[in-house]
Amino acid sequence: MTKVKKAVIPAAGFGTRVLPASKAVPKEMLPIVDKPAIQYIVEEAVASGIEDILIITDRGKEAMENHFDRAPELEEKLLKSGKRELYDEVVRIADLANITFIRQKEIKGLGHAIFRARSFVGNEPFAVLFGDDVIMGDDPVCGQLIRAYEQEGLNVLGIKEVPKADISKYSSLDVTPVRDNLYRVTDMVEKPAPGQEKSLFSILGRCVLTPDVFAILENLGPGAGGEIQLTDALKVLARKGKMLGVDFVGKRYDMGNKLGILSAICETALRHPETAQEFRVYLKDLVKSL
Repeated sequence: MTKVKKAVIPAAGFGTRVLPASKAVPKEMLPIVDKPAIQYIVEEAVASGIEDILIITDRGKEAMENHFDRAPELEEKLLKSGKRELYDEVVRIADLANITFIRQKEIKGLGHAIFRARSFVGNEPFAVLFGDDVIMGDDPVCGQLIRAYEQEGLNVLGIKEVPKADISKYSSLDVTPVRDNLYRVTDMVEKPAPGQEKSLFSILGRCVLTPDVFAILENLGPGAGGEIQLTDALKVLARKGKMLGVDFVGKRYDMGNKLGILSAICETALRHPETAQEFRVYLKDLVKSL
């Protein structure tokens, strides 16, 4: 079986839910303490064994390309200032993986974005890490899905249960337990209307897919919201018995949501070695004033 060594990160879109911050700064570049959100996603992929990464962007997101490139002037200044640790970190970011970029020239939906990765993927399985979703944990979620793919040889979705009040904002999956946190996924619906839910399990931020998905996406028409939905292609694979779900272990932060961004910053600051102690004291004092 071919190892999963490629990953696609769709990171186009306007970030309307976090305007005006995303007007000039891509939402993927919003910082979580001292690293932009997109770096956490790339680092998760690399920790899962991914070697080649394609980031799909659109106009106005050159900052992401710059972040993962070398910066000779900055590097020279850091070395001359004796800031070797910062220099090493800046260089490390540029060497994380083989990272390339293409643009989704028309924002036609997630399915359209993934289809743009066809030539990059070729005939290999590949991971998809949604650019809006930062997932923290000791065991990288992408790696959890890759292990399931290598064991079963089927497409794998990262799934979690969401509150019933929120399921209409997500996909809803028809699932059957297999073992432990592994489920068979046989059907799904995107953004279900009340009464159309198949379960409270939804796809949250991660997939490992076979290249079969591209032939489906090529002939797929617009779905929910008038966009080409990746979920509609995944539904075809699920109905053919080619889909599994992993109820992954990890904490997901929605970086397209103001509360998600604040939660990610706050909880990361409490774990960060440079901020944890002082930030904890600050929070305790803040809580007293509420």
